[in-house]
Amino acid sequence: MPSTLLGPCEFREEIRKSRFITLAAPIASVQDAQAFIEQNSDLAATHNCWAWKMGDQYRSNDDGEPGGTAGRPILAAIEAQDCDQVVVLVIRWYGGIQLGTGGLARAYGGGANKCLQQAPKRLLIARVAVSCSCAFSELVLVKLRVAEAEGLVTAEDFTSNGVDLQLAVASEVIPTLAQQLADLSRGRIVLQDAVS
Repeated sequence: MPSTLLGPCEFREEIRKSRFITLAAPIASVQDAQAFIEQNSDLAATHNCWAWKMGDQYRSNDDGEPGGTAGRPILAAIEAQDCDQVVVLVIRWYGGIQLGTGGLARAYGGGANKCLQQAPKRLLIARVAVSCSCAFSELVLVKLRVAEAEGLVTAEDFTSNGVDLQLAVASEVIPTLAQQLADLSRGRIVLQDAVS
């Protein structure tokens, strides 16, 4: 099951006089990945190579290194560690000794791998979209039950009758959550598949 990082992490190493700093962080969107890369890239460094993966979307960049020697090995490390919703940036200061294409791929991929291996992670839960409606007075308890089920409230719409909620929860907890919500509302709150 894929996992993401609990927070930013860093790994440093020197390989044949070149300094490498690997930075990794969890992301919630493609914009998060781009912002992380922009904020952490060092313009004084020789190369700022990166890769990110967000579900089915992914991207990598060699930033001037020979094609396929930096970005792709970093992305391969993300996949090898079964990570998702992660961005990895490897900053290199050239030390004067050429590493060759194999050496570069090992340096970039290896740094990313070591950084991700040591990083604290949490499992990503596959969630499905469901919806329900509740009275204003029940909203706090509904949100509490959803949080206890490791679900998310993705949208809430206040109406004259109460609150319409869009939720994302793991499919295996839906029966239990549905029963809990029915119990707290005397059967009025019913979980339904979200309308797409």
